[in-house]
Amino acid sequence: MKIENTKAQMRKGVLEFCILSILKKGEAYPSDIIAQLKSSKMIVVEGTIYPLLTRLKNGEVLEYRWEESKSGPPRKYYSLSSKGKELLVGLDETWNELVQAVKLTTQKSSS
Repeated sequence: MKIENTKAQMRKGVLEFCILSILKKGEAYPSDIIAQLKSSKMIVVEGTIYPLLTRLKNGEVLEYRWEESKSGPPRKYYSLSSKGKELLVGLDETWNELVQAVKLTTQKSSS
């Protein structure tokens, strides 16, 4: 088994949580979201992020608005909907519980 495959699956599992956390700070253009994820070592490609943003928008977790661009086509800026803000609170709680559980489990198994 290759560790890179496992790492990729772990990142995919938390990608939605990371995107919502980025958007909690304010609206963002997809390439800005990708840049923030990459700078945090959450390696992503456009082929992953756009379908996820569409799924979240269709699930009414995200909203978007169009803004005219001076150097090309209009840009779509995403933000959290009220449903997205509620979801993020739940994901944050779940993440904290999961981190605690993993720490407890891995500390016990390494003793």
